[in-house]
Parts: sequence; C-alpha cells; structure tokens
Amino acid sequence: MTYSNIPTLKASHQPSLTDATTPINAEAAWGDVPTALKNAARLPALFISHGAPTLALEQSATTSALARIGHNLPKPRAIVIMSAHWQSSKLETNSNPQPKTWHDFSGFSPELYEIQYPAAGHPVFAESLAQQLTARGITCSVNPLRACDHGVWAPLKHLYPEADVPIVQISLPQHYDSVACYQLGAQLACLRDEQILVIGSGSITHNLRAMQWQSDTIDEAAKDFKQWLLQQLKTDIPTALDWQQYPNYHNVHPSDEHLLPLFFALGAGQRVSVIHEGMAHHSLGMDIYRFD
Repeated sequence: MTYSNIPTLKASHQPSLTDATTPINAEAAWGDVPTALKNAARLPALFISHGAPTLALEQSATTSALARIGHNLPKPRAIVIMSAHWQSSKLETNSNPQPKTWHDFSGFSPELYEIQYPAAGHPVFAESLAQQLTARGITCSVNPLRACDHGVWAPLKHLYPEADVPIVQISLPQHYDSVACYQLGAQLACLRDEQILVIGSGSITHNLRAMQWQSDTIDEAAKDFKQWLLQQLKTDIPTALDWQQYPNYHNVHPSDEHLLPLFFALGAGQRVSVIHEGMAHHSLGMDIYRFD
C-alpha cells in the first residue's frame, strides 16, 4: 500500500503524513530481519471485539475463535495493539518492560480480579516506534508506567494463553477520528512483514445502556449497523471511514472509542475477511475481522 492510496475525507484531526523512504520497521529492536522471516507469510492485522471483561473467563464461540487464531497463525515476535481503554491526550507507546495486569473495572466476580496476564513489554521496540512515528511528523512519546488494560489482556488470554508474546500497546489519542486511526495503522503496515501482529481491540457495537446481561436476544439496531459497516469495509472504505453518516449511529456507538481501533487495523491491512460474528449481552457485537 502506498500513501497515495489512503482515502482523503473531511477529518478534523489527521496525523501529518510524510512520505518517508523507509517504512516503519522493527530493525532497531531485533536487528535486521532474519532470512527465515523474510520468507515467512505476512501476518494479518486483526480487529477484535473484546466485549465485557468477563470474556477472560468465558468459554464461548468468541473465545474459541480467538484460540483458533492463535493456533493457526505463525507465532508473532511481538504484538502492537491499540485498545479502546487507553485514551490519551497525545499519542504514546507503552515502554513498560513488565506491564501489570490492570483490572480497570468494578462490580464483577472476585475470580475476574485474580486473573493475571504477565506478558512482557518491549521497551526498545516501543521507543523505536515512537521515534519513527515522530520522524514522520506524528508526534509520539513513550510511557514507561502504563499497565495492561482489559482491552488487551481479556482477548489475549485466549489468543496467546501462555502470555509469551511481547506486547507494545499504542494509545488512542482523544482527538483522533477514524481517518487518523486509519492513517496511523497504514504507517505500521510493514511491521506485518516482520512477524509483528497488529491488533485493534474494541467493539463493533458498544451501547452499554442497551446491554441485557444473560440475554439471548439481539439488538436489531446493533445487528443492522454492523452488517452495514462490514459491507462498506468490503466495498467502499471511504464510506466506512465516514461511518457517522449512518442514521442514528448514537444508538449503537454513543461514543466512538470502541469503534476507532477497527480503523487502526484497517489501515494496516485493507482487505477484510470475517473470522467470527456474534452478539453478547443483547447489544455488544463480538465480531473479529482479519485484514490482509
């Protein structure tokens, strides 16, 4: 993908793109890419709907899909992940070498608070990403203290249950919109050639006011929205990026932070395929998409 292929839309907060001669890479963290990796299949980017924190305890169609992904994909050297639960005033990467498992919620069963996901960070890689982004006009700093929020560890507990893949979390700046997230993902697309797994973790639909715990019913507004958006992802990316044209979108996404990681993954991959579709608790879409 070249920068000239990135759709241009009206967007109030886009990162500045500089046509750098060298794509963002992981060489500073691991040295030159080994020949074996150069010949390996390119990893996809993923969008994961992480649902409620209880996903970490569940055995469901969603968690089975996550387990299959972890089993079927070549094991990545590292994961770069944007979670809906790290909103920041500016773009940051997490350089904490051992990020703690943060139980960033309340009111759930005690066993959920006992879960630990002790995956290591990768400070050198986090710092390299921040430096390379800044060199391209996208100011980015490192955060050495950030913990691992449930948007990261709840799905990764099923994807890589041994917690043996290093994680670099990247923040979701509060002023970013869909186009900004898309362009940021595009900057990181070539990491996929170096066996780095790029993930956006959010929710394809996310209206907590409409949730119904233990309900098997489906919110038709949520179902209609995600079917519409998936069709745009397949056929018309500029329309997908302009998703707030959808009538009454506030009934599905009262705020946008859980949808924006989708566009981060889209920027890194472009061609969508569906790994899993589903609903939970009436209104939470649990879809998982792959971008190649």
